[in-house]
Amino acid sequence: MLGFVSKAINSLFGNKSDRDIKLLVPRVAEINAQFELLKALSHDQLRAKTSSLRERVSTGLAALEQEIAALKTQAEKVSSIEVDQKFEIYEQIDKLVKQKDVVLEELLDALLPEAFAVVKETARRFTENDELTVTATELDRDLAATKDFVRIEGDKAIYKNRWQAAGTEVVWNMVHYDVQLIGGMVLHNGKIAEMATGEGKTLVSTLPAYLNALSGQGVHLVTVNDYLAKRDSEWNGPIFQFHGITVDCIDRHQPNSPARRKAYQADITYGTNNEFGFDYLRDNMAHTPGELVQRKHHFAMVDEVDSVLIDDARTPLIISGPVPRGDIHEFQELKPRIERLVEAQKRFVNTALIDAKRLIAAGKNEEGGLALYRAYRGLPKSKALIKFLSESGMRAQLQKTEAIYLENQQKEMHKADEPLFFTIDEKNNTIELTEKGIELITASGEDTSFFIMPDVGAEVAEIEKGQLAAAEKAERKQKQFVQGAFSRYV
Repeated sequence: MLGFVSKAINSLFGNKSDRDIKLLVPRVAEINAQFELLKALSHDQLRAKTSSLRERVSTGLAALEQEIAALKTQAEKVSSIEVDQKFEIYEQIDKLVKQKDVVLEELLDALLPEAFAVVKETARRFTENDELTVTATELDRDLAATKDFVRIEGDKAIYKNRWQAAGTEVVWNMVHYDVQLIGGMVLHNGKIAEMATGEGKTLVSTLPAYLNALSGQGVHLVTVNDYLAKRDSEWNGPIFQFHGITVDCIDRHQPNSPARRKAYQADITYGTNNEFGFDYLRDNMAHTPGELVQRKHHFAMVDEVDSVLIDDARTPLIISGPVPRGDIHEFQELKPRIERLVEAQKRFVNTALIDAKRLIAAGKNEEGGLALYRAYRGLPKSKALIKFLSESGMRAQLQKTEAIYLENQQKEMHKADEPLFFTIDEKNNTIELTEKGIELITASGEDTSFFIMPDVGAEVAEIEKGQLAAAEKAERKQKQFVQGAFSRYV
């Protein structure tokens, strides 16, 4: 019956995919109309369209960029002790950057028909001509020095329609069909375009890649292996480079090298998901801005998205770096305390588990359930606990006890946690020290607040209430912000 109703609804209104495509069809007509207009242009005039589109994007963002630059200059002039003023300026900058992204998206959406038409017309000309002769630019001359598909004759650059891609010569013979224009719009809108093998996924990617490269903020094309990354960058590269858009592939260069940093500065950057991921992790370990290779993330497309974001994502990217060990090192200093804490917890959990078995066997389910729940809150991955919970009725007893202490917004939870040194909440992935745990690791007279996350807002409010000079207030607030940031980082 439900299947019949579903079919009836689809017959009346169409399915979600059909409705989405119906909305895009008018834009396909716009693109093809622009495409027809471009046929009358010379090769140089066609190339000039890219400069014109870029100029329109730049003009549309100019006012916001000037405002952001002015605020950054203002922030640099503010004294380091005027924390509140500097903080307000950077908040304004963040808001303007977000506003700039919104405006850029609107600008690119408005330029989409023209931009897609330029790519389609370029593809047509490379398909129908063995060579395209244009006025040489600096990029054309640089390409001619290293690439086989362009040569310089006097003030002219001559582009061939054949080149090497992954060691094989390819002849460009593809022009975008309407279905590929729709696929390009879907990708530009940040959605998934499912296309069968042979429907031209590689060709589809040229459309949103070109459009988003017009902003000069970088486009990432993510593939599942280095062969595809290198092949696609070489296959599609000349279509972009013909228009002065730079293309590179990070998998061709060593990590942290100047060449890889330059690859990220290209308008369009190809690479594998692992290399993009590890570069991101390495950048987060950098000590100075000069060590960074990536720039602000702007737009990315992922090939084989199910493989990259589902299959490969199950394997985490892990990176480590050398850790200096001098005379004083916090990890080495704190490690014995944590070991002492964990050993104390293990002893308690073992005792609680023994008590749970004894009490439940004696029919004292309420007391035994509490002991079992404490063991679970203390070390949920304990092998002895897991084995005991596999026995008949024990898992149900644990859940029943847990429900008692979770009700009424966990008002009774402190009674369950009182004898523990720390609690582990698997559902929320959190570990919290109890008062007993803090007492254990600070028994030598250390500051008991060291292991407690500070409430920065409350501390700053107290400073504001105090009768201190403005400079001293600012200094103390800055110290609290630093401590709070450090605590979150740790």
